[in-house]
Amino acid sequence: MDFLQNLFTTQSIGSTVLFLCMAGFLGIFIGKLEIKKIKLGVAGVLFSGILIAHFGAPIDEHVLHFVRDFGLILFVYSIGVDMGPRFFSSFKKDGMALNFLAMGIVLGGFGIAFLIYFLTDLSPAVVVGILCGAVTNTPSLGAAQQVLTEQGGEVAAMASQTGMSYAVAYPFGILGIIITMMLIRLFFKINIEKEEKDYHDALGGHETKLQSVEITVTNPNLFGKNIAFIKEIEDKELAVSRIFRDNEYILATDDEIIRQGDVIYGVSAQNLIKNLELKIGKVEISEKKEVSGQLGMLNVLVTNRRLTGKTIEQIGIYRRYPANITRIYRDGIAILPTMKTTIELGDTVKIVGKKDALKEVKKELGNSVKELAKPNVTSVFLGIFAGIIVGSIPIFIPGIPAPAKLGLAGGPLLIAILLGYKGRIGKLSFYMTPGANHFMREFGIVLFLSCVGLLSGGQFVETILNGGLQWMLYGIAITFIPIMLAGIIGRLLKINYLKICGCIAGSMTDPPALEFANSISPEQAQSTAYATVYPLTMFLRVFLAQIFVLITL
Repeated sequence: MDFLQNLFTTQSIGSTVLFLCMAGFLGIFIGKLEIKKIKLGVAGVLFSGILIAHFGAPIDEHVLHFVRDFGLILFVYSIGVDMGPRFFSSFKKDGMALNFLAMGIVLGGFGIAFLIYFLTDLSPAVVVGILCGAVTNTPSLGAAQQVLTEQGGEVAAMASQTGMSYAVAYPFGILGIIITMMLIRLFFKINIEKEEKDYHDALGGHETKLQSVEITVTNPNLFGKNIAFIKEIEDKELAVSRIFRDNEYILATDDEIIRQGDVIYGVSAQNLIKNLELKIGKVEISEKKEVSGQLGMLNVLVTNRRLTGKTIEQIGIYRRYPANITRIYRDGIAILPTMKTTIELGDTVKIVGKKDALKEVKKELGNSVKELAKPNVTSVFLGIFAGIIVGSIPIFIPGIPAPAKLGLAGGPLLIAILLGYKGRIGKLSFYMTPGANHFMREFGIVLFLSCVGLLSGGQFVETILNGGLQWMLYGIAITFIPIMLAGIIGRLLKINYLKICGCIAGSMTDPPALEFANSISPEQAQSTAYATVYPLTMFLRVFLAQIFVLITL
């Protein structure tokens, strides 16, 4: 049994990895504990690491520094790839107002942190840790610690203080967001049912989500034309599915001639319906109906790698089979298919066609979960490689003594956003399956927080007893003031309360807060607002954390 005693009491790579795994296991368990619908989530790993280090676990700091940075890279890269497809679209419509509100929250917290530094004798390392913990943003903590470490000497030694102050401020960071949502509701005497109704009314005129439509052909200029002609003039506005004629459904093949009284079934977007009425005829939004007769409907998972990156026109399903692609689902987003729309690995396509042809179509597209489960490791390493290079480029900002860098957090995050948005470069796809992305994200953040806790925990209790409570008060100010002001301003601007809750949770990049917001109402407004502001907010928090360190050193 001596080997076990040595393993737990002697510093080595093996013992360090052992305590790292212990921190991860215990932390995940702690994070799942729920008190009145409030959970620490993955932050429980941080506190378990602190607890283990407090009892004197022998650890190799060099190993932990490497694992910490590597975990951070995995975490931010997976986030970037996931939010890339919706990053630029988040600025459309009311997304612009929500993003401005979220930017105000980010800059407000930054300003309060700078004021705290200016008025107190706290070090930049402590204040930036309070800032990162108060806004519950782990990547910004990693970015700040990296900048501190790069300075060397006494400044590098202060990086552990950043982890401690982060841990002190973090709990109210979660609780403060939830309290703010409740106070705004109480202050403005908000009726949730009315907010839900207002949200639905607003969707009626502005929502661009896809709709199943029935179009009665009344335009005489279309009589005698074929479906190929309709596709040509309406390619970006309508995906044709089938035709209802003489009390039966027939497939809308390219050579099918349009007759007076035909009803074309297809898919379009809410904001395009008026165009369809002008060009084709009367449009009605149809309820979901089973495809009957000789026709059938099927959702197929695209796993044939030879087809990925090609357009619907190039693949030519509609030419070779009696079948049409009517919708594409990608990264949780429904896409209206056009001839120029590319098919990507992992897409789910909805196909309407003759029943005896659907099996052949499914076989050609793949529909193999096993094939999709193969990780695209090449693109991950290439993306991280490019991200580290971009993160190392010095950015000279007037008034700042040292050049800023995006670093190991910002560089991979930026590249991953761009690659996620682009989807592919040539034959190289940057798609990650949801399962692979989730694993990479969770694994990375657990490694990072475990290391931060183990590196910071040795002096945590002593720090709490000697000024830590004051740090907590500063964190409360950074958390509460900006989001409360943003909530009040948003309400005065007549922004829906459900959207405000989602915006606040997203601006703090805080999943537990989103869970609470979603519990207020079953609507999608909260999650949509969260996803709208999350990409820009994440990027700003990572970058501003580094700027704070550089301007205060």
